[in-house]
Amino acid sequence: ACTGIENIDEAITLLEQNNWDLVAAINGVIPQENGILQSEYGVETLHGPAYGPTSHSAAASSAPSSSSAFRHVVPSRQIVERQPRMLDFRVEYRDRNVDVVLEDSSTVGEIKHILENELQIPASKMLLKGWKTGDVDDSTVLKSLHLPKNNSLYVLTPDLPPPSSSHSGALQESLNQNFMLIVTHREVQREYNLNFSGSSTIQEVKRNVYDLTSIPVRHQLWEGWPSSATDDSMTLAVSGLTFPCHRLTVGRRSSPVQTREQSEEQCTDVHMVSDSDGDDFEDATEFGVDDGEMFGVASSALRKSPMMPENAENEGDALLQFTAEFSSRYGDCHPVYFIGSLEAAFQEAFYGKARDRKLLAIYLHHDESVLTNVFCSQMLCAESIVSYLSQNFITWAWDMTKEANRARFLTMCTRHFGSVVAQTIRTQKTDQFPLFLIIMGKRSSNEVLNVIQGNTTVDELMMRLMAAMEIFSAQQQEDIKDEDEREARENVKREQDEAYRISLEADRAKREAQEREMAEQFRLEQIRKEQEEEREAIRLSLEQSLPPEPKEESTESVSKLRIRTPSGEFFERRFLASSKLQVVFDFVASKGYPWEEYKLLGTFPRRDVTQLDPNKSLLEVKLYPQETLFLEAKE
Repeated sequence: ACTGIENIDEAITLLEQNNWDLVAAINGVIPQENGILQSEYGVETLHGPAYGPTSHSAAASSAPSSSSAFRHVVPSRQIVERQPRMLDFRVEYRDRNVDVVLEDSSTVGEIKHILENELQIPASKMLLKGWKTGDVDDSTVLKSLHLPKNNSLYVLTPDLPPPSSSHSGALQESLNQNFMLIVTHREVQREYNLNFSGSSTIQEVKRNVYDLTSIPVRHQLWEGWPSSATDDSMTLAVSGLTFPCHRLTVGRRSSPVQTREQSEEQCTDVHMVSDSDGDDFEDATEFGVDDGEMFGVASSALRKSPMMPENAENEGDALLQFTAEFSSRYGDCHPVYFIGSLEAAFQEAFYGKARDRKLLAIYLHHDESVLTNVFCSQMLCAESIVSYLSQNFITWAWDMTKEANRARFLTMCTRHFGSVVAQTIRTQKTDQFPLFLIIMGKRSSNEVLNVIQGNTTVDELMMRLMAAMEIFSAQQQEDIKDEDEREARENVKREQDEAYRISLEADRAKREAQEREMAEQFRLEQIRKEQEEEREAIRLSLEQSLPPEPKEESTESVSKLRIRTPSGEFFERRFLASSKLQVVFDFVASKGYPWEEYKLLGTFPRRDVTQLDPNKSLLEVKLYPQETLFLEAKE
């Protein structure tokens, strides 16, 4: 709004040249020559620069007699009369270079008129090229193009024949030549051999070097360019490079940040005064921003509430407020912050299965840093950054604005990362915030892969995140391999243990079955023995209860019975014909064939004697005088 500079690269370059001192950068751009400071009465004048830290002292030393003028000056009604801004143009036409100096209120047509006198070419035949904003017409006012002080242009005359074929052929040959640029990267001491055609521009070289070294064009500090290479739009053929090989050196431009106290001291020496016509300084609100956000920096005084409460007891509650406040300031498109303690974030990121592990990104916010608003709104909330973080990182945040919260984080940092990392963060100045820490979990400790400061770009931030991801991916593949091997060993051991357990179970079951079988056999043997003993006792009892066998010469009627056993043996006995059939049954039972288990059968006629009445006599059942019987087991 103050300088009319709309090119972001040019603005950042000016800020870096002034060590990010905003006031000094503005004073370096706004013309200050021959400003006249008038009193409110318009009578006395004070000659000297109206801007700059030395304006008062210079005025006092150069005009001691005008000290009364200071007594009559009313600051609120100061008027600055400035000369128009002067622009320098170097115009290239074939083998000639013409220097033109004009006020910024001049038009493009006036440049052509000057060139017409210098080059003896009609202005209507000229095509003036090299404008950074594209083609312009003759009526365009230079001030509307927002040009830098030094500019390079070139003239084309397609309607005019070339003066001589030799010069045109030499220029065309130079454009078709290939230049070998040997570029040395100062910080890493590495050389790159780059081939460019003569038609390539210096800007194209710098962009290619950015791809190789990751140093943005605006951060590149070069050595070795010829003095004639004054503009990045120049081709290599006309820049004065040594053919066919030229050596260059590139490094990263250092950007030391002045402390807040120094900036405040310088601010007290700078007077921002408005023009009498109100044309040179426009209210920032006309551009849709307030005073605190004129240059992308939001004043902490304008914020409604802090990002995080001071001395919060619960880290999860503090992170909830941080996320809500971040969304209210910068919108809903932002990284998904992990809600919980730092230890819980470690657990989530590092201690799962190797395939599920992620990097841990710790965002350290600081409301008083000049870089915070730009970093959050333009980089941290960029869709590409948000998407990449959500896929590959666990993102945890903390607010370092309050001293108590800062001390608390440093304590956590010392415990988890060691005193070296804590000291590194402790020494970071306010204007170096916000910080972005990339953490990778390892077996023995947690390693800080990268500390990204706030003065970066989206591309550089993405490249550093991707570089950290490459390191993590290599480590993750090793961890996955180790984990798979460990799981395979554990599976083999588990299978062996299971097989051993099953074998033990089978042996125990077999042993128990054998024991049960033996116990059953023993029980059956016992029962059998008991039954045999009982049977033997019955047999003996029956044998003892039998009446004595009558003799053959007995005078009583005797019946002689011959009995065949199932095994084919025979036994005989004499019974009195008057004896009951039960006596025969008892005799057979005393021989081991109880009538409950065996049948006693007669032959002629075949009959089952055991079915007869046991109380009848042998004579009555017709087992007299003799009979052959045989035993048969009952079914």
